[in-house]
Amino acid sequence: MRTTHYGHSCLLLDTGAARLLVDPGTFSSGFEDLTGLDAVLVTHQHPDHLDADRLAALLRANPDARLLVDAGTAGDLDADHEVLSPGDALDVAGARIEVLGGEHAVIHPDIPVIPNNAYLVDGTHLHPGDAFPALPVPVEVLFLPTAAPWLKASESVDYLRSLAPRTAVPIHQGLLARPQVFYRLFETLAPENTDLRVLDEAVPTEL
Repeated sequence: MRTTHYGHSCLLLDTGAARLLVDPGTFSSGFEDLTGLDAVLVTHQHPDHLDADRLAALLRANPDARLLVDAGTAGDLDADHEVLSPGDALDVAGARIEVLGGEHAVIHPDIPVIPNNAYLVDGTHLHPGDAFPALPVPVEVLFLPTAAPWLKASESVDYLRSLAPRTAVPIHQGLLARPQVFYRLFETLAPENTDLRVLDEAVPTEL
């Protein structure tokens, strides 16, 4: 699957059948000029995962794209959209999307927990959003959250080890001045057969 990282949690997944853009948020750039999208998927409502100011233009440039969102995001949208929940599965232009997870990871007990959809594409590539959802089957490629107010590095390492994917791609690094420190940690502590791949931004890469 050809994958392009537009920074932080924004990824373009080109399955060969479908072009799927996940989490076009405020910490990401370069996705604004994309065309030919079949769907825009949003894991949850936080601005670093959905830039409402750029969404309208993106959808105008991709009039056939389906906007697929979690229940929490739905209330803030003016555009036509479809609400997905954990347990849902659908086909988009020949690609299979399964929805997992359900809740955002806890930031602090005083902050309400919001919905969070994890998306498994074609049974192989997992974008977990802001959580570490349990999986019923192994995955080949894990997009691994790197740093956020809701996690510490050991949690990312433990999740990586629990899934032991063929390839792990660090995402959600937009808050960091020196993400390479975390990348080295993941590389050192990853399972033996997992390849850590740090993607150059806006460069399509086969994964």
